[in-house]
Amino acid sequence: MELILKYFPNLTQDQIDKFTKLEALYQDWNLKINVVSRKDIDELYLRHVLHSLAIAKIIDFKDDTKIMDVGTGGGFPGIPLAILFPECDFHLVDSIAKKLKVVNEVVEGLGLQNVKTTHTRVEEINGTYDFIISRAVAAMPTFVHWVKGKVSKHQDNNLKNGILYLKGGDLNEELQGYTTATIYNISDFYYEEFYETKKIVYLPRKH
Repeated sequence: MELILKYFPNLTQDQIDKFTKLEALYQDWNLKINVVSRKDIDELYLRHVLHSLAIAKIIDFKDDTKIMDVGTGGGFPGIPLAILFPECDFHLVDSIAKKLKVVNEVVEGLGLQNVKTTHTRVEEINGTYDFIISRAVAAMPTFVHWVKGKVSKHQDNNLKNGILYLKGGDLNEELQGYTTATIYNISDFYYEEFYETKKIVYLPRKH
């Protein structure tokens, strides 16, 4: 928790309580249904929670923003961001049912009212969202193809609607065709060694 407060010192007591509860919930559920590796569960705040929250370093989502987390896995980045932005709507999607079982239990355990989940492939989802977030589920061209037509034209946030993608390593080749993409180095926001090669790729709607 100290790690979260180090970079997000203005949390409400309710947010602090929810972030604190996360660890016990994940440890408990991970023993029953393994969705996070052993090493990662021991460093949950560093490797998952804080990583997810990096998105909040480049955008402060306005109330009522609609966000879809594609391939959410164990609930990242969706759940930490849903705690941070309680007035936004989060839709967490994954094609693997057992992962969503854990997500649903964590959401219920935290009493999060702003999260819904769907067990399906993202291509089957109807409707549009202000932002689509994800954590390295596919190469960017594949991901863009999956979510085609799912970014809303209606604009409310300071950042244009689009994709916010957590990714690591060298992205030059992968992003060659996307001249409007912006790459943010997470090491500019966080000083831990883990983040040295971690990035956020922002791709606005009209790419």
